[in-house]
Amino acid sequence: MQFVKVHPARLYAVAVALFALVAHYVPELPSELALGLIAAVLGLGEAVQRTEDRKTAEARA
Repeated sequence: MQFVKVHPARLYAVAVALFALVAHYVPELPSELALGLIAAVLGLGEAVQRTEDRKTAEARA
């Protein structure tokens, strides 16, 4: 769990890359599932951005 707290952006990037690969190589993937995952990825990206912003603000203080 400590790794997740320290490196959320790296984990996010890996998850998005894996999703892109799956979407490319599995064309029979239902579009509803893909759109739901895209929405979840966008929401997760916002959370990662806020985490990184908080870490930056703490480093400056």
